[in-house]
Amino acid sequence: MSYPKVHKRAGFTLVELLVVIAIIGVLVGLLLPAVQAAREAARRMSCSNNFKQIGLGLHNYHSTYKQLPQQLGGTGGDLQGGDRYYRASDRGNNMSLSFFVGLTPFIEQQAVWEKISNPNSEDLSNPGTLRIPAWPPMGPTATDETNQSPRTTTRNSAYKPWMTELPTLRCPSDPGVGAPAMGRTNYAACLGDANRYSDAGPYNSRLVLNNYRAQEIRAAGRGVFVARSVTKFRDILDGLSNSVMCGEITTDLGDRDVRTKARTGMSPTVVQDNPLACQPDLDPERPSFWLDGTRVVSSSQGRGYRWANGNALFSGMNTIRPPNKEVCTAFGATGLGMFPPSSRHQGGCHVLMADGAVIFITDSIEAGDQNIGTVRRSRTGPRAPGSESPYGLWGAMGTRAAKETIQEQLNQ
Repeated sequence: MSYPKVHKRAGFTLVELLVVIAIIGVLVGLLLPAVQAAREAARRMSCSNNFKQIGLGLHNYHSTYKQLPQQLGGTGGDLQGGDRYYRASDRGNNMSLSFFVGLTPFIEQQAVWEKISNPNSEDLSNPGTLRIPAWPPMGPTATDETNQSPRTTTRNSAYKPWMTELPTLRCPSDPGVGAPAMGRTNYAACLGDANRYSDAGPYNSRLVLNNYRAQEIRAAGRGVFVARSVTKFRDILDGLSNSVMCGEITTDLGDRDVRTKARTGMSPTVVQDNPLACQPDLDPERPSFWLDGTRVVSSSQGRGYRWANGNALFSGMNTIRPPNKEVCTAFGATGLGMFPPSSRHQGGCHVLMADGAVIFITDSIEAGDQNIGTVRRSRTGPRAPGSESPYGLWGAMGTRAAKETIQEQLNQ
């Protein structure tokens, strides 16, 4: 007698299936951080490449004009009436432009430069309607505040070049985008290790050369870039490879991040005499953020919010506080202060040396005595004009002619 063959079905048991799922889950958990790290490494490399393009542009600019582009440069000297360099204007830029404006033709932004350097009637607030009168050559002030002029209350965010975001000036690791910013930048000019008149240079509020301020900025303008002043490679006596020319900055995301939302309302003297003046306002439970109730700049004045604006909050940095520390300023967006570089990279940020090299600087870089005030005229000891930087290796990297000896291999 024959019996029918019984065919057994091949398959996983429930236990085997659960084991396979668990193994896959573990593998995904192990691989995901590696994938994220690889992506950030690619973004960081792209960020560094942008910086190299800026460095190449600066060298080409210097080769053409025998000087570096000015930080806080432009048109509008000897202001009249109620105009002041720190007030918004649509009739001129009040020498408020960043070095990026002059650099645009050298970083493949010739079309933007053509719009800036010529009268421009395009009005973003009234599309399709020509502006009368036209925007002036070299543009208005790169500001989004209502103009403090009796002639108009038009916001300069209607000027298209200032609202244009330039890809070369953006680091892919920074997620910040859109309003209330104008065109953002993640790179900034190095103003050195002191801040006396770093917001004004040798000019008074009407942009007339002032002898007193000229002497002050000569003593305190120790960086590669000096406010409203011409600098050249020949001025960098410490050596191009030893001097920071630009630093990376991260832009504000609308929170109370101490790196991107400036604490303001401090006395200029207090800010100059005490680099740690704003530390008491840090949240002890979340030291990367300001305490509730701390006076900070307005929502439209975040760090890096205006690539064309030469004020340090938007396109400047100094080597007083180490990277990724708090931003502390007097007089809001137009004032002097502590403007350390910062980034969304882990552990530090990029800096561009004057020879064109891009170096990653860690947050733990040796930064000297943070209780000593900045160098300025009429001070003695470590604050005397011409002194070595009080801020150790970090401060020494920010000076162009203080004769410090730097022994570290910065590019390794």
